[in-house]
Amino acid sequence: MRSENESDGQKSPSFIEQARRRQIVAAAIDTVAAQGFGAASLAAIARTAGVSKGVISYHFSGKEELMEACVEKFYLGISERVVPKLEGLAPLDLVREHILGVAQEGMTNRDEMLAVTEIVTHLRTKDGALRYSIADNELLYQGLEHMYAYGRSEGAMREFDHRVMAVTVQAALDSMFVYWIAHPETDLMAHAEQLADLVIAAVRNPGGST
Repeated sequence: MRSENESDGQKSPSFIEQARRRQIVAAAIDTVAAQGFGAASLAAIARTAGVSKGVISYHFSGKEELMEACVEKFYLGISERVVPKLEGLAPLDLVREHILGVAQEGMTNRDEMLAVTEIVTHLRTKDGALRYSIADNELLYQGLEHMYAYGRSEGAMREFDHRVMAVTVQAALDSMFVYWIAHPETDLMAHAEQLADLVIAAVRNPGGST
């Protein structure tokens, strides 16, 4: 694959190369969402993208790297769109808007959510191990811990183990989406509202501010 930076002496990809990579990643997401992970071969993705398989091989070393790019695109997109909306909020409002914002992202980008769920569930490394595990949630946990530390410092949240709460909330968010995919008739935003109520009840300092 062509490097994204110049640290190894190679040129950064041109605008056209970056656009082609984005096109391939979008096609991979569409293919996985429509056909499932197992059927999403590089040939199938190439057909969706309207390019040759060789074009994909030029930009990505193989299916594993392409699938990783799909997952990265999804989570970076959520972060870029949700985080700015949280700035300046009071601690408990921050908790609520984070959960609702993530839910809204999943609802707006359902096919992408479906594809990423397929990838995370099925993608394996060359030695047969699952590529993604709970260890890959570390940055998500740290972000939640930062939120709780802020709430505690402002007196809005009670004392509790921030890591335990972060693991619990992230698991609840993941399960919310898995349930919604299995039961598409579910009102996702209503589920998110209930989840936010539960989390706020769990972290609120009864004698503190909001």
